[in-house]
Amino acid sequence: MHHVIVGAGPAGVIAAETLRRKSLVDSITIIGNEPYPAYSRMAIPYLLAGDVAEEGTYLRHAENHFSDLEIDILNESVTAVAPTDKSVSLSNGESVTYDRLLLATGASAIRPPISGMDSPRVHNCWTLSDAHKLLHDVNAGDRVVLLGAGFIGCIVLQALVEMKLDLTVIELADRMLARMMDDPGGRMIKTWCEAKGVKVRTGAEAIAVEERDGALEITLGDGSSIAADHIVCAAGVRSNIDFLAGSGINFDHGILVDNHLQTNIEGIYAAGDVAQGPDLSTGEQQVHAIQPTASEHGRIAGSQMAGEAVPYGGSLSMNVLNTLGLITSSFGLWDGVDGGDRVASEDQTYNRYLRLEFREDVLIGALAIGLTQHVGILRGLVQTGVRLGAWKRRLMSDPSQIMHAYLACVQGSRA
Repeated sequence: MHHVIVGAGPAGVIAAETLRRKSLVDSITIIGNEPYPAYSRMAIPYLLAGDVAEEGTYLRHAENHFSDLEIDILNESVTAVAPTDKSVSLSNGESVTYDRLLLATGASAIRPPISGMDSPRVHNCWTLSDAHKLLHDVNAGDRVVLLGAGFIGCIVLQALVEMKLDLTVIELADRMLARMMDDPGGRMIKTWCEAKGVKVRTGAEAIAVEERDGALEITLGDGSSIAADHIVCAAGVRSNIDFLAGSGINFDHGILVDNHLQTNIEGIYAAGDVAQGPDLSTGEQQVHAIQPTASEHGRIAGSQMAGEAVPYGGSLSMNVLNTLGLITSSFGLWDGVDGGDRVASEDQTYNRYLRLEFREDVLIGALAIGLTQHVGILRGLVQTGVRLGAWKRRLMSDPSQIMHAYLACVQGSRA
């Protein structure tokens, strides 16, 4: 049996390794379209900051890792999928047949439709090629505008500060990390970044970019402008699904999969940033473009392709981020549900914030800033959906008792 995996990111690599562990005789081919060994995009900021060499971004460091596992690597782009022929077409005009197929094509950085964004001084920060261009073009002291202060933007922000740039952040939303933080949390993060020397403009829209006097001029919606030597765009990503047109494979924002990560066509699976699968908290189909979800998808998809019926319980919406030394995290339905209860505790002096969301006596979502010891605890309570009983009342009075609640309700302690 021949298994073809399209995509050489964490989901594809883990799926291939899982397949090999469960099947010693099947053929496995990974098709990747970048001229590098399989790497982690989340490691790119560390490369930019000089914390790791390029090899430090690689998912597997042994030179013969894949050949030792008898996993073939093909460096090509897939342009189409033909389920009736069980084949994928390649950009070089050839095709590859498969018995089972995993689509783990990931996502690509997007740019807002702003005039002037095609300037060579406008950079993405999503691939190793992007990182190489940034390192070549940008120098310490350069004026850089970062478009976007979401999860990806704030990861990039950390690297740009460590590159010793004169940094201004422009965010369209009314707060930083709008999709993982509420108003108090977003304000706290903004204040923290400004104290570290980063200029932050929230509620600001870039509407045009022009070359002027050897620099870039970014015009904002309020009529003001910012001069910069470079722009780094972190306006979000989009699942790579265009090659599926006419394939019969169902997709929406991503490829629609069931609780076995299988598409509407038997024997074809999807995983990682391209998969729109079950959400643990809501049961709806969502794209969760985070590496922990990609890794779990890879393990589940690889098991499924090997013939093991391993149901997928759904991905947990979660983000953990270090922004210039301030640790922020969000889990599950952090903005709550109708009829639910909420408690929040804020300490602006020490930059600490904790918000808990409940449905009856179950913790369904949480936000935390500056509370690193609670990250695993919050995830565990939200992910397990354990009933807190009398501990809910205690947490409503004092949310800092979250560790004791976890020990009592999950670990069975009498704490």
